[in-house]
Amino acid sequence: MSAAEFEAPVVGVTVYPDRARVTRRGSTRLAAGEHRLRVAPLPLGLRRESLRVGGRGAATVLGVDVTTWRQARSTDGQVGALEQRRRELADELAEVADTDEIETQRGQFLARLAERAGGTYARALAVGDAAPTDVAVFADSVAGQLADSHSRRRGLARRRTDLTEELAAVERQLDAANGKREPDRLAAEVTVSVDADDTELDLELSYLVDGARWQPSYDLRLVDDTMTVTWFGLVSQDTGEDWPECALQLSTARPAAAAGVPELSPWYLDRVRPAPLAAAVPAASFGAMPPPPAPGAAPAAGATARSGPARPRVRESVAAVEQGVTAATYRPARPVAVPADGSAYRATIAVLELPARLDHVTVPVRAAEAHLRATVRNTSAHTLLPGPAAVFHGADFVAATRLRAWAPGEETELALGVDDRVRVERELRRRADTRAALGSTRRREVEYRISVANHTPRPATVEVLDQLPVSRDEAVVVRETTLVPPPAERTELGEVTWRLRLEPGESGEITMGFRVEFAKGVELAGWRE
Repeated sequence: MSAAEFEAPVVGVTVYPDRARVTRRGSTRLAAGEHRLRVAPLPLGLRRESLRVGGRGAATVLGVDVTTWRQARSTDGQVGALEQRRRELADELAEVADTDEIETQRGQFLARLAERAGGTYARALAVGDAAPTDVAVFADSVAGQLADSHSRRRGLARRRTDLTEELAAVERQLDAANGKREPDRLAAEVTVSVDADDTELDLELSYLVDGARWQPSYDLRLVDDTMTVTWFGLVSQDTGEDWPECALQLSTARPAAAAGVPELSPWYLDRVRPAPLAAAVPAASFGAMPPPPAPGAAPAAGATARSGPARPRVRESVAAVEQGVTAATYRPARPVAVPADGSAYRATIAVLELPARLDHVTVPVRAAEAHLRATVRNTSAHTLLPGPAAVFHGADFVAATRLRAWAPGEETELALGVDDRVRVERELRRRADTRAALGSTRRREVEYRISVANHTPRPATVEVLDQLPVSRDEAVVVRETTLVPPPAERTELGEVTWRLRLEPGESGEITMGFRVEFAKGVELAGWRE
């Protein structure tokens, strides 16, 4: 049985929220008989039980094994180049060491030669066999050669230092690169039986791998009464194998702090008891956002008016969708390469234009400010997954929020920040503490006035939320005295809601009053103004 390497590059990837299915495909021609084809390297995060083999050709797949492929060298191109440079630097350092040794021996030889020649020349000068000029020429020659040798050794020392520093840098880079990628990989060994000689065999391998993910991200842009939702898919992976530009699909299947309107909590009154009361849970609060631009306002600074006929808006490419029974698969319009570096790569999935209904909501008992709110219905066929969203009002960024799962036909509310053009005031108009004639019952009576003014250039609907206290003890009785106008909604926990329709420049007023009666000797707990 022959064994051969089989080239099967990545041709498609389906990314799930917590893993990915990778498809590899390749072709080869084989003679009749049994063959073992090895596909390597495969990522270490491969789920062995998920490996599947298919294809076309006059052959039979006899078995598939997953083995660990021990590599003598890393297949990473960067690691290979660094290892090659390390070997070159080691060779250069050895060459410098050899040259330095030669120069050292040359210096020692010249020194011994000068020492021996000194005695010989001294005797020759004494008997007149040598001239002084000959001695001078010899001495200058030896001194010059020694000086050149010392100069070359200094140059070699500098070269050794530079090479040592470069080698240390290369080794640090190698350590970092090897820390990112394991040198060993898995290999798939496919055993096939071929029916005839010169058979063309197409093989396709697919497998699940951990370390890959995608998550949704959104841009929500409100213009007039339309909310444009741009849905992005952020794909990232650190599986150990790079994905080239191929057929990338994003699937919602799973094989395996938002800005919001302040909420009221019940307002309870009770008698003081010896045991300490639990700390009240603070209500959620709105972070102040920049006011949205006034409808019909002039273009922002830097905008340039263009003459001539209006040009169409730039379009965005979107993904093709295939709806399944419980999940959907999206195929981006263009191939996306995703390296195994953990970085997020963005692909546009869909651009939806959804109708929006605008109003304002205020909770003056918490904060005397009105928040612009958009109620948006998902009229598309897409089920939008939970994910972070950036909210824009026109060209202005107003909030960072998080979308919950949003099904077709469902409505969701989006907070667009504080609108300072809707002014809200809540003031205490009257407060009185009285006793009954017989002195057996005490009364505390208050009345509040809430005023709302619309300074926007268009009609506004303002939802006003407030609350009446709720008694927890039969000795404490709460009676409402004034609710003008009558609230549109109220709950058993004392929450009351008004909806005011105000024209531009118009103001509205709400009066809310109540009385609390409690028995003699009862100390009231939970009161606030």
